[in-house]
Amino acid sequence: MLPYETFERLVVEALDSLPPFFQEKMSNVEVLVEDEPDPELLAEMEMDPAEDTLLGLYQGIPLTERYNYNLVMPDTITLYQKPLEAVAGGDFDRIRAEVRHTVIHEIAHHFGIDDDRLIELGAY
Repeated sequence: MLPYETFERLVVEALDSLPPFFQEKMSNVEVLVEDEPDPELLAEMEMDPAEDTLLGLYQGIPLTERYNYNLVMPDTITLYQKPLEAVAGGDFDRIRAEVRHTVIHEIAHHFGIDDDRLIELGAY
């Protein structure tokens, strides 16, 4: 497993690579890194840890649904380091690519784009 600081640097690199338009429009969102998803979260999402892999998770109110939006806790985008590294087979360049892809995917949710639409766009 990469040192936390190295993995976190890949996340920052992915965020910094976003076009300025998207960086400027992101609002009240915090990006976090955790080792892996909590088993209770997976159960809540009806995911089977033996069959499903959660690489990242957006939790919050998408920009497209924010009306009378005041005094609200930040949305969160959580990236799960161990699953991301496992999917990438431990290869540093593949980890970097998976982190960037996952960051973009979760930011799409922040902008109100759901998984069905991401599939239509060929983003999976």
